Amino acid sequence: MADEPEQSRSGQLIDFARSTSAPGSQVPAPKQPRFIASVTFDRKELSTILNLYGRKVAEGEWRDYALDFLRERALFSIYKRSSERPIYVIEKNPKLRNKQGQYMVLSQDGRVLKRGHELATVIRVLELAVVK
Repeated sequence: MADEPEQSRSGQLIDFARSTSAPGSQVPAPKQPRFIASVTFDRKELSTILNLYGRKVAEGEWRDYALDFLRERALFSIYKRSSERPIYVIEKNPKLRNKQGQYMVLSQDGRVLKRGHELATVIRVLELAVVK
């Protein structure tokens, strides 16, 4: 077959994506990272956040959410309407674990409402009072 390169030995694998040059010549493929490490919420953290979110949706206060997993932090954004800025953002930043705590709740205008080491105590600020 004319489309397939020749194999010099049996059992040799040929990478068609690398090069269409002469058989046997090794042209290295450009290295692309396969996996970029990012910060995520674990199952217990998501369960805690989604329990609060479900109660607030049932009360009609919240309508939508977004999850962002970035290199240095994870964000859970809460929206009253899907076309506006988030009213609250729950942020996890592991770099702050030994300082002020890795969890933080931000309001719409960027104010830090609460910081801490425990997620359950940090998001209580969203349950207790209506913050304006």
